[in-house]
Amino acid sequence: MLLDELKSKLSTSINPVINSDGKYRLASILAVMYGKDPVVLMTEKPKSMRFHAGEISFPGGKFDSDDADLLETALRETSEEIGLNISREQVIGQLDPVVTLNSGFLILPFVSIVNYISELSANSEVKKIFHIPLESFLKTEARDPDPSHNLIQEMYTFEYQDQIVWGASARILKQIQDCLKS
Repeated sequence: MLLDELKSKLSTSINPVINSDGKYRLASILAVMYGKDPVVLMTEKPKSMRFHAGEISFPGGKFDSDDADLLETALRETSEEIGLNISREQVIGQLDPVVTLNSGFLILPFVSIVNYISELSANSEVKKIFHIPLESFLKTEARDPDPSHNLIQEMYTFEYQDQIVWGASARILKQIQDCLKS
């Protein structure tokens, strides 16, 4: 029911191209949700990563010149990072772009809702894959108390198993939450 509501509110035309003024590098993510009791997939980055080390995030990454557009980037990165193959037809919409605080990325988030997922397999860019119950997760929303995080725009946090989700990932979750409230 929750995912049907999200589907109806996000079913918009997808425009997988954004213009960057050169200030930010382009990237995209895929917010994948599935199940009768909705679950959202997120990953934990290894502490050895150059960008976003140890952070909880959505599968995704930077635009590659071989990618046709940012949707292809999100689909490719999701497949590489967690072994989940999602087709363009399974992407139901996109959210507003968000910028990262420190790494200089402009991220275009896409949303996919599927009935189920097959077994996942993390690559070297992923320490752990989380299957997070969506409804209870969204209820943990709070304002980010770190003043240095609020330099570019208002920030939020979400919590799961003593892990804090903040930054661009939290702003994407906030957009999903706002879609469900409207």
